[in-house]
Amino acid sequence: MRMNIKKLLIILVLAVSVTACFDDNDDVFASGNTVKNFIYRGMNAFYLYKADVPVLDNDRFATVADLEEYHAQFPTPESFFNSLIFEPENVDKFSVIFEDYVVLQNVLSGQNLSNGMEFGLVAEDGSASDIFGYVRYVQPNSDADLQGVTRGMVFNGINGIRLTRNNFQTLLSQDSYSIDLATLSGRTTTSTGNSIALNKQVLQENPILLSKVIDQGSQKIGYLMYTSFLSQFDEDLNNVFANFQAQGVTHLVLDLRYNGGGSVNSAITLASMISGNPTSDVFSTEEWNPDVQQFFLDNNPERLTNFFRRTTINNNALNTLNLDKVHIITTGSSASASELVINGLDPYIDVVQVGDDTAGKFQASITLYDSPDFSFNNVNPSHRYAMQPLVLKSVNSAGVTDYFDGLAPDIRLLENFENLGELGDENEPLLKACLDDIALNGRLQNRTSQPEFQLISDSKDFKLLGNDMWK
Repeated sequence: MRMNIKKLLIILVLAVSVTACFDDNDDVFASGNTVKNFIYRGMNAFYLYKADVPVLDNDRFATVADLEEYHAQFPTPESFFNSLIFEPENVDKFSVIFEDYVVLQNVLSGQNLSNGMEFGLVAEDGSASDIFGYVRYVQPNSDADLQGVTRGMVFNGINGIRLTRNNFQTLLSQDSYSIDLATLSGRTTTSTGNSIALNKQVLQENPILLSKVIDQGSQKIGYLMYTSFLSQFDEDLNNVFANFQAQGVTHLVLDLRYNGGGSVNSAITLASMISGNPTSDVFSTEEWNPDVQQFFLDNNPERLTNFFRRTTINNNALNTLNLDKVHIITTGSSASASELVINGLDPYIDVVQVGDDTAGKFQASITLYDSPDFSFNNVNPSHRYAMQPLVLKSVNSAGVTDYFDGLAPDIRLLENFENLGELGDENEPLLKACLDDIALNGRLQNRTSQPEFQLISDSKDFKLLGNDMWK
């Protein structure tokens, strides 16, 4: 099935994210062929790794009948979609299909089924199977908040069952469960016998967890704990920077240690607030699959370039700090759009990264609906499937991309699970390292770090698109 190159005009429409919520409608149905044909059509047109998946070649199927004979071997749309993913264990861990696009739209707006407890899971010392969890932070007004869960709590079981590498996904995916509390000492846990019952509900995340200004001698240091890049909060983010401006902030500590990503546009907006670069400066460029890339090069090459900006999406002027240096806190849970901010700013200002290596994700996705141009307009009413496949990778103005191993810190310092400290407190170890480096004007050396634990998973992995980046 050869794709008409003119259909690539739809890409210009797909740059706009559709995140509105819609009323439920269960009276929809479609044949397996209808959904599978949509999957193939979208992946053939846009998938970033199309050239690495032979069945997506433009000449692979001469007719629709040939295509349908091929995908008849896959019992579900999901199994067919998964068969088209390139090296899902190593390269593309993020492309996903949704049976109901309402769920996808809610996820893109930051709504998830959650009890509000954000956690990490790490391997217990001396055991090949046991793991434990530690609470990173709690979303305000969530069930975890109401039940008294706080940062630094440790748990090693769920509903009385010991957490292991084999059972944690099943145990923590439940809508309701109790965490079995423990203490951590000498890299091993001891159960306390106490537990806290938690229930999940649809929760709207506010990514601006904490912002404050720290006085350090004559210096005023802005601190922002930012947990996700959600475009509907860009105006709130702009207000935070207005406050930083009003208080005369001269330095900034941006805490992205638990930020798994989100909107590319929000990442560009945040970076622009930090540096104040002119709109003629390139923040990043995009590399799509060869067909799409060539279409843009021939017809609209500027579409491949993202520039710094001076306004929000609502055309309100950005409150910029015009800094030539920023400190950014990272861990292995800092991914995609978080890394985009670091990589995009790096050619222009001094980015001092404090903490641990980032996750290593530089690809972004878009939403594809079953419609003539893959937008939500004129969507097929017979089903609600939608896809969120990887379609592009980001490259900074110096040509840096493909950081599969993550971005390495300038000051390496791991979190101490036995003493995490309070986020935003000047003595919290990672923030303190930033403040000390600012006070010493960049002369701080790597500190003695805690013994490294093996991170097994975190709460973002239990959320749809938790570590993804999208246009």
